[in-house]
Amino acid sequence: MSGPGKSPQFRVALAQMRSAPKPSDNVDAVAKLVAEAKSGGADYVQTPEMTNVIESNRDALFAVMAEEERDASLAAFRELARRHVLWLHVGSMAIRVSPDKAANRSFLIDPHGDIAARYDKIHMFDVDLAGGESYRESRNYRAGDLAMLSDLPWGRLGLSICYDLRFPALYRALAEAGAHFLAIPSAFTRQTGEAHWSALMRARAIENGCFVFAAAQGGRHASGRETYGHSVVVDPWGRVIAEAQDEPGILLADIDTAEVALARARIPSLQHGRRFEVIAPESPPPYLHALRGRA
Repeated sequence: MSGPGKSPQFRVALAQMRSAPKPSDNVDAVAKLVAEAKSGGADYVQTPEMTNVIESNRDALFAVMAEEERDASLAAFRELARRHVLWLHVGSMAIRVSPDKAANRSFLIDPHGDIAARYDKIHMFDVDLAGGESYRESRNYRAGDLAMLSDLPWGRLGLSICYDLRFPALYRALAEAGAHFLAIPSAFTRQTGEAHWSALMRARAIENGCFVFAAAQGGRHASGRETYGHSVVVDPWGRVIAEAQDEPGILLADIDTAEVALARARIPSLQHGRRFEVIAPESPPPYLHALRGRA
Protein backbone atom coordinates (compact mmCIF):
# COMPACT_ATOMS: atom_id res chain seq x y z
CA MET A 1 0.00 0.00 0.00
CA SER A 2 3.02 2.29 0.12
CA GLY A 3 4.83 3.76 -2.85
CA PRO A 4 7.24 6.51 -3.97
CA GLY A 5 6.49 9.77 -2.18
CA LYS A 6 3.82 8.16 0.00
CA SER A 7 3.93 7.39 3.70
CA PRO A 8 3.87 3.68 4.61
CA GLN A 9 0.27 2.52 4.79
CA PHE A 10 -1.14 -0.93 5.42
CA ARG A 11 -4.18 -2.79 6.69
CA VAL A 12 -4.18 -4.53 10.06
CA ALA A 13 -6.53 -7.38 10.99
CA LEU A 14 -7.04 -8.46 14.58
CA ALA A 15 -8.40 -11.97 14.94
CA GLN A 16 -10.55 -12.16 18.05
CA MET A 17 -10.88 -15.74 19.27
CA ARG A 18 -12.37 -17.99 21.92
CA SER A 19 -9.66 -20.63 22.07
CA ALA A 20 -10.60 -24.18 23.02
CA PRO A 21 -8.64 -26.87 24.93
CA LYS A 22 -7.94 -28.78 21.69
CA PRO A 23 -5.19 -27.17 19.55
CA SER A 24 -6.50 -28.56 16.24
CA ASP A 25 -9.83 -26.78 16.81
CA ASN A 26 -7.96 -23.52 17.25
CA VAL A 27 -5.88 -24.08 14.12
CA ASP A 28 -9.13 -24.49 12.17
CA ALA A 29 -10.50 -21.28 13.71
CA VAL A 30 -7.34 -19.33 12.84
CA ALA A 31 -7.42 -20.65 9.25
CA LYS A 32 -10.94 -19.29 8.76
CA LEU A 33 -10.12 -15.95 10.38
CA VAL A 34 -6.93 -15.47 8.36
CA ALA A 35 -8.79 -16.27 5.11
CA GLU A 36 -11.42 -13.68 6.08
CA ALA A 37 -8.72 -11.14 6.89
CA LYS A 38 -6.96 -11.73 3.57
CA SER A 39 -10.19 -11.27 1.64
CA GLY A 40 -10.63 -8.01 3.57
CA GLY A 41 -7.27 -6.77 2.30
CA ALA A 42 -5.16 -7.37 5.42
CA ASP A 43 -1.38 -7.15 5.20
CA TYR A 44 -0.74 -8.04 8.87
CA VAL A 45 -2.91 -10.34 10.99
CA GLN A 46 -2.57 -10.67 14.74
CA THR A 47 -4.13 -13.41 16.88
CA PRO A 48 -4.56 -13.28 20.69
CA GLU A 49 -2.57 -14.62 23.60
CA MET A 50 -2.87 -18.41 23.94
CA THR A 51 -3.99 -18.90 20.35
CA ASN A 52 -3.26 -22.63 20.36
CA VAL A 53 -4.89 -23.63 23.67
CA ILE A 54 -6.73 -22.33 26.71
CA GLU A 55 -6.79 -25.01 29.37
CA SER A 56 -6.91 -24.48 33.15
CA ASN A 57 -5.99 -28.06 34.09
CA ARG A 58 -2.19 -28.38 34.25
CA ASP A 59 -2.03 -32.07 33.28
CA ALA A 60 -4.37 -31.55 30.33
CA LEU A 61 -2.38 -28.49 29.21
CA PHE A 62 0.95 -30.31 29.24
CA ALA A 63 -0.59 -33.28 27.47
CA VAL A 64 -1.31 -31.19 24.34
CA MET A 65 1.82 -29.01 24.31
CA ALA A 66 4.93 -29.67 22.26
CA GLU A 67 8.39 -28.21 21.79
CA GLU A 68 8.59 -25.49 19.16
CA GLU A 69 10.23 -27.66 16.52
CA ARG A 70 7.53 -30.36 16.95
CA ASP A 71 4.48 -28.15 17.34
CA ALA A 72 1.92 -28.95 14.62
CA SER A 73 -0.05 -25.76 15.27
CA LEU A 74 2.99 -23.57 14.64
CA ALA A 75 3.72 -25.46 11.40
CA ALA A 76 0.12 -24.86 10.31
CA PHE A 77 0.35 -21.15 11.12
CA ARG A 78 3.55 -20.84 9.10
CA GLU A 79 1.80 -22.46 6.15
CA LEU A 80 -1.14 -20.04 6.51
CA ALA A 81 1.20 -17.03 6.29
CA ARG A 82 2.88 -18.56 3.23
CA ARG A 83 -0.40 -19.46 1.50
CA HIS A 84 -2.01 -16.06 2.04
CA VAL A 85 1.23 -14.07 1.56
CA LEU A 86 0.87 -11.91 4.66
CA TRP A 87 2.46 -11.22 8.02
CA LEU A 88 0.89 -13.49 10.63
CA HIS A 89 1.59 -12.52 14.21
CA VAL A 90 0.54 -15.42 16.42
CA GLY A 91 -0.08 -13.45 19.61
CA SER A 92 1.15 -16.28 21.76
CA MET A 93 1.24 -20.05 22.08
CA ALA A 94 1.91 -22.44 24.94
CA ILE A 95 5.25 -24.01 23.95
CA ARG A 96 6.96 -26.69 26.04
CA VAL A 97 10.49 -25.70 27.05
CA SER A 98 11.17 -28.34 29.75
CA PRO A 99 9.34 -31.31 31.30
CA ASP A 100 7.57 -29.05 33.80
CA LYS A 101 7.59 -25.58 32.22
CA ALA A 102 6.22 -23.88 29.12
CA ALA A 103 6.89 -20.54 27.45
CA ASN A 104 4.09 -18.12 26.67
CA ARG A 105 5.66 -17.35 23.30
CA SER A 106 4.70 -14.97 20.50
CA PHE A 107 5.68 -15.69 16.89
CA LEU A 108 5.90 -13.14 14.09
CA ILE A 109 5.77 -15.05 10.79
CA ASP A 110 6.65 -13.38 7.50
CA PRO A 111 4.88 -13.91 4.13
CA HIS A 112 7.36 -16.66 3.24
CA GLY A 113 6.34 -18.63 6.33
CA ASP A 114 9.63 -17.94 8.11
CA ILE A 115 9.73 -16.92 11.77
CA ALA A 116 10.88 -13.30 11.83
CA ALA A 117 10.76 -12.88 15.62
CA ARG A 118 9.96 -14.71 18.85
CA TYR A 119 9.07 -13.15 22.18
CA ASP A 120 8.54 -14.87 25.55
CA LYS A 121 6.17 -13.04 27.90
CA ILE A 122 8.21 -11.27 30.58
CA HIS A 123 5.60 -10.54 33.25
CA MET A 124 3.72 -13.47 34.78
CA PHE A 125 0.06 -13.03 35.74
CA ASP A 126 0.08 -14.18 39.39
CA VAL A 127 -2.95 -12.47 40.95
CA ASP A 128 -5.97 -13.05 43.17
CA LEU A 129 -9.08 -11.21 42.03
CA ALA A 130 -12.37 -10.51 43.76
CA GLY A 131 -14.88 -13.35 43.85
CA GLY A 132 -12.26 -16.08 44.23
CA GLU A 133 -10.82 -15.70 40.72
CA SER A 134 -7.13 -16.62 40.99
CA TYR A 135 -4.27 -17.09 38.51
CA ARG A 136 -0.70 -18.38 38.90
CA GLU A 137 0.86 -18.18 35.46
CA SER A 138 4.35 -18.78 36.85
CA ARG A 139 3.28 -22.26 37.96
CA ASN A 140 3.21 -23.43 34.35
CA TYR A 141 5.24 -20.85 32.45
CA ARG A 142 8.83 -19.65 32.51
CA ALA A 143 9.13 -15.87 32.29
CA GLY A 144 11.11 -14.33 29.46
CA ASP A 145 13.83 -11.73 30.01
CA LEU A 146 14.33 -10.17 26.56
CA ALA A 147 12.35 -7.33 24.99
CA MET A 148 11.91 -7.82 21.25
CA LEU A 149 11.36 -5.65 18.18
CA SER A 150 11.08 -6.60 14.52
CA ASP A 151 10.86 -4.61 11.32
CA LEU A 152 7.74 -4.83 9.18
CA PRO A 153 7.67 -3.26 5.70
CA TRP A 154 5.80 -0.26 7.17
CA GLY A 155 7.71 0.36 10.39
CA ARG A 156 9.08 -1.24 13.54
CA LEU A 157 6.94 -3.49 15.76
CA GLY A 158 7.47 -3.90 19.50
CA LEU A 159 6.25 -7.25 20.85
CA SER A 160 4.54 -7.85 24.20
CA ILE A 161 1.80 -10.06 25.66
CA CYS A 162 -1.21 -9.27 27.86
CA TYR A 163 -0.08 -8.64 31.48
CA ASP A 164 3.01 -6.86 30.11
CA LEU A 165 0.52 -4.03 29.45
CA ARG A 166 0.70 -2.98 33.10
CA PHE A 167 4.46 -2.32 32.98
CA PRO A 168 4.97 0.95 31.09
CA ALA A 169 8.77 0.83 31.28
CA LEU A 170 8.74 -2.03 28.77
CA TYR A 171 6.84 0.06 26.22
CA ARG A 172 9.01 3.12 26.75
CA ALA A 173 12.05 0.95 26.08
CA LEU A 174 10.45 -0.40 22.89
CA ALA A 175 9.54 3.12 21.74
CA GLU A 176 13.04 4.42 22.50
CA ALA A 177 14.38 1.52 20.40
CA GLY A 178 12.35 2.73 17.42
CA ALA A 179 8.93 1.05 17.71
CA HIS A 180 6.13 2.61 15.67
CA PHE A 181 3.62 -0.08 16.62
CA LEU A 182 3.07 -1.90 19.93
CA ALA A 183 1.58 -5.38 19.76
CA ILE A 184 -0.36 -6.40 22.90
CA PRO A 185 -2.18 -9.68 22.11
CA SER A 186 -4.16 -10.60 25.21
CA ALA A 187 -6.48 -12.87 27.15
CA PHE A 188 -7.71 -10.35 29.72
CA THR A 189 -10.17 -11.53 32.34
CA ARG A 190 -13.61 -9.96 32.09
CA GLN A 191 -13.19 -8.46 35.55
CA THR A 192 -9.92 -6.66 34.82
CA GLY A 193 -10.91 -5.86 31.24
CA GLU A 194 -14.03 -3.99 32.25
CA ALA A 195 -12.00 -1.97 34.73
CA HIS A 196 -8.74 -1.23 32.91
CA TRP A 197 -8.48 -2.48 29.30
CA SER A 198 -9.34 0.68 27.39
CA ALA A 199 -7.52 3.06 29.72
CA LEU A 200 -4.29 1.07 29.64
CA MET A 201 -4.31 0.54 25.88
CA ARG A 202 -4.84 4.25 25.25
CA ALA A 203 -2.19 5.17 27.81
CA ARG A 204 0.46 2.97 26.17
CA ALA A 205 -0.32 4.58 22.79
CA ILE A 206 -0.36 8.15 24.11
CA GLU A 207 2.75 8.08 26.27
CA ASN A 208 4.87 6.51 23.49
CA GLY A 209 3.32 8.05 20.37
CA CYS A 210 2.73 4.57 18.94
CA PHE A 211 -0.10 2.63 17.33
CA VAL A 212 -1.37 -0.19 19.56
CA PHE A 213 -2.63 -3.45 18.06
CA ALA A 214 -4.31 -5.74 20.59
CA ALA A 215 -6.06 -8.91 19.46
CA ALA A 216 -7.98 -10.52 22.32
CA GLN A 217 -9.66 -13.65 23.54
CA GLY A 218 -13.36 -13.06 24.19
CA GLY A 219 -16.23 -14.92 25.86
CA ARG A 220 -16.67 -18.01 28.04
CA HIS A 221 -14.23 -20.79 27.18
CA ALA A 222 -14.74 -24.54 27.50
CA SER A 223 -12.24 -24.48 30.38
CA GLY A 224 -14.63 -22.21 32.31
CA ARG A 225 -12.47 -19.11 31.96
CA GLU A 226 -14.18 -15.91 30.80
CA THR A 227 -12.21 -13.37 28.78
CA TYR A 228 -13.05 -9.78 27.96
CA GLY A 229 -12.65 -9.50 24.19
CA HIS A 230 -12.72 -5.92 22.86
CA SER A 231 -9.80 -6.32 20.46
CA VAL A 232 -8.67 -2.78 19.74
CA VAL A 233 -6.55 -0.57 17.51
CA VAL A 234 -5.44 2.75 19.02
CA ASP A 235 -3.66 5.50 17.10
CA PRO A 236 -0.60 7.42 18.41
CA TRP A 237 -2.82 10.27 19.67
CA GLY A 238 -4.82 7.84 21.80
CA ARG A 239 -7.90 7.60 19.60
CA VAL A 240 -9.60 4.20 19.38
CA ILE A 241 -9.97 3.69 15.63
CA ALA A 242 -11.42 0.16 15.73
CA GLU A 243 -12.85 -1.98 18.53
CA ALA A 244 -14.63 -5.34 18.69
CA GLN A 245 -17.07 -6.60 21.32
CA ASP A 246 -16.75 -10.11 22.76
CA GLU A 247 -17.56 -12.45 19.84
CA PRO A 248 -14.92 -14.12 17.64
CA GLY A 249 -14.26 -12.40 14.33
CA ILE A 250 -11.99 -10.08 12.36
CA LEU A 251 -11.41 -6.41 13.12
CA LEU A 252 -9.84 -4.35 10.30
CA ALA A 253 -8.10 -0.99 10.47
CA ASP A 254 -6.08 1.07 7.98
CA ILE A 255 -2.77 2.32 9.37
CA ASP A 256 -0.64 5.25 8.20
CA THR A 257 2.78 5.11 9.86
CA ALA A 258 3.24 8.87 9.24
CA GLU A 259 0.82 9.49 12.13
CA VAL A 260 3.52 8.34 14.55
CA ALA A 261 5.85 11.19 13.57
CA LEU A 262 2.97 13.68 13.68
CA ALA A 263 1.96 12.68 17.21
CA ARG A 264 5.54 12.75 18.45
CA ALA A 265 6.11 16.19 16.93
CA ARG A 266 3.08 17.54 18.81
CA ILE A 267 4.17 16.03 22.14
CA PRO A 268 7.89 15.15 21.92
CA SER A 269 8.06 13.35 25.27
CA LEU A 270 10.38 10.65 23.91
CA GLN A 271 13.00 13.37 23.46
CA HIS A 272 12.45 14.82 26.94
CA GLY A 273 12.93 11.73 29.10
CA ARG A 274 15.68 12.01 31.72
CA ARG A 275 17.34 9.46 33.97
CA PHE A 276 17.02 10.14 37.67
CA GLU A 277 17.61 8.69 41.12
CA VAL A 278 14.89 8.03 43.67
CA ILE A 279 15.44 9.20 47.26
CA ALA A 280 13.14 7.50 49.77
CA PRO A 281 13.08 7.09 53.57
CA GLU A 282 14.68 3.88 54.78
CA SER A 283 11.63 2.86 56.82
CA PRO A 284 8.46 1.55 55.09
CA PRO A 285 5.61 4.03 54.53
CA PRO A 286 3.38 4.31 57.66
CA TYR A 287 0.28 3.08 55.82
CA LEU A 288 1.93 -0.32 55.27
CA HIS A 289 1.91 -0.90 59.04
CA ALA A 290 -1.82 -0.16 59.13
CA LEU A 291 -2.48 -2.57 56.25
CA ARG A 292 -0.44 -5.33 57.88
CA GLY A 293 -2.37 -4.83 61.09
CA ARG A 294 -5.64 -5.56 59.27
CA ALA A 295 -4.36 -8.74 57.62
